[in-house]
Amino acid sequence: MITVENLSKYYHKKCALDNVSFTIPNGEIVGFLGPNGAGKTTTMKLLTCFMPPSSGKATINGFSIHENADEIKQLIGYLPENNPLYLEMTVYNYLSFIADIRQLPKAQKANRIDWVIQRCKLNEYVYKPIHTLSKGYRQRVGLAQSLIHEPSILILDEPTNGLDPHQIIEIRHLIKELGKERTVILCSHILPEVAQTCSRVFILNQGKIVANDSPQALQENTLGSKKIDIEINQPSPAIESHLKAIPELDHVQCLKTDKNYSTF
Repeated sequence: MITVENLSKYYHKKCALDNVSFTIPNGEIVGFLGPNGAGKTTTMKLLTCFMPPSSGKATINGFSIHENADEIKQLIGYLPENNPLYLEMTVYNYLSFIADIRQLPKAQKANRIDWVIQRCKLNEYVYKPIHTLSKGYRQRVGLAQSLIHEPSILILDEPTNGLDPHQIIEIRHLIKELGKERTVILCSHILPEVAQTCSRVFILNQGKIVANDSPQALQENTLGSKKIDIEINQPSPAIESHLKAIPELDHVQCLKTDKNYSTF
């Protein structure tokens, strides 16, 4: 369970996150949606203990971001917006390097590397330098490094940014698969992107959460209502009563009446 209470972050005098509160239960795929500068990345950096908040508090599985940074870092796998890759390394050497940073026991290291390679479908690229890979496969390597210590929470900041449509579909499918086993937080500035993956979406704007709902409900609210003009050659009272009987119509109004014409 992730619990955030009145979290704020200032960069000098600029407010990047303004008194934000929310909860995320275990096992949910949640999206954070908003334009650039809305506060999404700042929120993720606070949750991963990359930097401290200016005020407020947050707990992750009972651990405080103020007091238990080391424990929280063990719980979270993080893929930042700028994928942290060493391009001159091979995929295997890079993952081995990350496993050492994560202080995985030697008895588990080889098995965990093999597992993330299989899970992220990197089998054909294990011994290739990362700089030779397409951007889609580099994102897979980034996902692999975030999973290598078997975290219970996965935070992905713009994981499909810059990918072509085919690569987006592949990464989206992989995220759904990973979400079956852990909590996933996905940041994006594109509603259809999170709608394809997440069960719930927080919309941020200027450092505040301005909406929190399912993707379907948010899309319906975004579409809003439509106005339809109809001109009918019939007496208006009879037509008006029939139109008002249609449950899908919120409001019916007769705008103009001539001898035989009514406009609704």
